[in-house]
Amino acid sequence: MTWTEERDALIAQTKAFVQSVSLRTANASRRDPGLHRADPPKSDVKPPDVKPPDVKPPDVKPPDVKPPDVEPAPVAMEPMKAVEIPPLPRILPLPRPVDQVDMQTEIRARVASFRAHQERFTRERHEYFKTTLARLRASIDELDHPPPRPEK
Repeated sequence: MTWTEERDALIAQTKAFVQSVSLRTANASRRDPGLHRADPPKSDVKPPDVKPPDVKPPDVKPPDVKPPDVEPAPVAMEPMKAVEIPPLPRILPLPRPVDQVDMQTEIRARVASFRAHQERFTRERHEYFKTTLARLRASIDELDHPPPRPEK
């Protein structure tokens, strides 16, 4: 079975299914014409409790439809165009292995630089503290001393 025959059979089955569904909805709307209304009628009167009769939908079988025996029209084929395939990416060489001795010396140099930096900050902070304290003491000494308080 070729793909066109399969396609035609599928189309025929689909048409049969659509017809069977449309027959069911048509039969249902004939039985109850108010079935497809947008707003159901409102009534203040309660309907009596009546059990509807058991109604079964009719057994509708889709008709056996065979696909028509039609040969497909010849299709003009366009010549295939050449497709350029991009070149493979360049393989990069692996990075050189890390020399442990070089890494250790670099780490030690960085740690020594950091410690020197911290020591400089500490010295500057102590110098600032000493100069500020000296200025404060000098300003206190320059003030007139109040007379001593009498004792009681």
